[in-house]
Amino acid sequence: MKIVQLEYFCAVSRYHSITQAAQKFYVTQPAISNAIRELEKEFSINLFTRSKNHLSLTKEGELFYQKASTLLEHIEQTSSQLYDLGKQIAPVRIGIPPLLSTIFFPDMLLQFKNAYPHIPLELFEYGSIRAATLVQEEVMDLALVNMHFYDIDKMHSYRIIADHIVFCVSPKHHLASEKEVTIEMLKDEPLIMYNTDSVQNTTLNTLFENSGNKPNVILHASQLYTIKNFISNNLGGAFLYSALLEEDSDLVKIPVMPLIEQDIGLVWKKGKYINSSVGKFISFTQKYSQLRFASKSTTDIS
Repeated sequence: MKIVQLEYFCAVSRYHSITQAAQKFYVTQPAISNAIRELEKEFSINLFTRSKNHLSLTKEGELFYQKASTLLEHIEQTSSQLYDLGKQIAPVRIGIPPLLSTIFFPDMLLQFKNAYPHIPLELFEYGSIRAATLVQEEVMDLALVNMHFYDIDKMHSYRIIADHIVFCVSPKHHLASEKEVTIEMLKDEPLIMYNTDSVQNTTLNTLFENSGNKPNVILHASQLYTIKNFISNNLGGAFLYSALLEEDSDLVKIPVMPLIEQDIGLVWKKGKYINSSVGKFISFTQKYSQLRFASKSTTDIS
């Protein structure tokens, strides 16, 4: 027994006509007749009594019609539920370092939600290294990261913006009037550093080590509000992305020499199937960055 055979049989039962049933399903009359004969043969039953231009259900045929109609209705309801299940969109899971999330991500997120209101997002705060690791482990679909970590080539990546690090202090800080600073000048300065899973920490610790100095870290933090409070109260200085402070006049931003360049971008796992929602987010990110940062950065897909 096939579903299509039951559909043909029920149509003939309702129309009392093979011709009308064939027209409904856009098939030939022999296709309808063959389906009914196969049902009668399979179940050893006569479904219709046939007159010259009319078909009538037998008593067995009436009972068969009731059972077949109930079964087809159940199949239709189940099919609708399965299609609805397929339409339930899994959220796109994105890892975001706290500091990076304050640069441009809120605006990008708002525009994505306007463009794709039906795609849910789940955001998780992790440092770049941890976020990238979770992408490799398929716990996250994507991560917004500082791309200067050693195994970036193991992942697909898209550079959104190029930035650089500046040393930020209070206007009362004794270095506030400096035009630029070097790592050697900061060897004894009280410093606020990021949490341990950040790429910036790795970069800065390497620079201090290469200069033969150890940073004087008084606080490890991840929230910009906390870092700025410490700086404003002249408790120490911090290395921050220049883009974080474009409209902040309360802090003094001193260029670090040599320049510490940083690339911020999106990463996802190589070899993993990308569903349509994740694909839409990647494509949107590319278009967004090209429009917003066209004059500030170039892009790189690996």
